[in-house]
Amino acid sequence: MDQSFETLQVQSLDDGILRVVLNRPDAANAMNTQMGRDVLALFSQLNANPQQARCIILSANGQRAFCAGGDLKERNGMTDEQWQAQHLIFERMIRAIIDCPIPVIAAVNGAAFGGGLEIALACDFIYASRTARFALTEVTLGIMPGCGGTQNFPRAVGERRAKELILGGTAFSADEAFAWGLVNRVCEPDKLLGDSLEIAQKIARNGPLAVRQAKHAIHHGLEQSLANGMLFEIEAYNRLIPTQDRHEGILAFNEKRRPAFKGT
Repeated sequence: MDQSFETLQVQSLDDGILRVVLNRPDAANAMNTQMGRDVLALFSQLNANPQQARCIILSANGQRAFCAGGDLKERNGMTDEQWQAQHLIFERMIRAIIDCPIPVIAAVNGAAFGGGLEIALACDFIYASRTARFALTEVTLGIMPGCGGTQNFPRAVGERRAKELILGGTAFSADEAFAWGLVNRVCEPDKLLGDSLEIAQKIARNGPLAVRQAKHAIHHGLEQSLANGMLFEIEAYNRLIPTQDRHEGILAFNEKRRPAFKGT
C-alpha cells in the first residue's frame, strides 16, 4: 500500500495476503473518528484496485480486545450534529468493507463489542480466539446498532437469537458464536493468526478473478430468489470464460502442475 495510517498497521505478506491491524491497543482498539477515516480510506483504495491483494486478514493489536466499539470518551459531549457526522464516516467504512471484492477474514483476538462486532460481521467470515467475547451492547447506552448489526447479525445467527442478544445487550463466548454459525473456527489464542494465514493462503492460491466473482455471486445472489440468483451466478461465471486464468487453470491441470494465476 502507498499510504500509512494513524490507527492501522498494514503489512503485505507472501502470496498476495494483506494483513490489516487495528492499532489502538491502549483504548481497546475502540473506533474513534480517525480509525473510521483510516479504514474507509484503506478499503476505498482496495475496492478501486483489487489487484493489490488476493486475501485480507483483519486483526487487532493487543490481547484484550479486537475492537471495543465506538470510542465513548471521544463521543462524550458531542453535539447531535457532530455525532451524526462521525457516524456517517462509520457507515461508509462498513459499506467499504462489505463491498470489498477481495475476501476479508476477521481474526478476532479478544472482545468484539458494538461496532467491533459490526466490523467483524462485515467481513466474509470470522476466525476467533477461544478467549474472544462478542456483544451488540448499544441498547444499554440508549442507542442501537447502526453499522449493519441489526441486518448482518440475524443473517448469521437467525432472527430470534439475534433479537434476544441485541435487545438484551448480552455478551456471548467464542464457543457460542461457533455453535450459532457466527464464527467459522475457534482457535487457541496462540494459533489464531497462523490458522487465519493458512486459510488466507489457500484462498490466495486460487484464481483471483474466480474468487472475486464467486464472492460476488454468493453475496448478491442471496439477496434474490433462487431463480434470479442462479441467473446472477451464470452472468458471473460467463465473465471468467475469456480470461487467461481460465486457460491457465485447465492447462496446469493437464500438465499436472500448480497454476500460475495472474488475475487476467
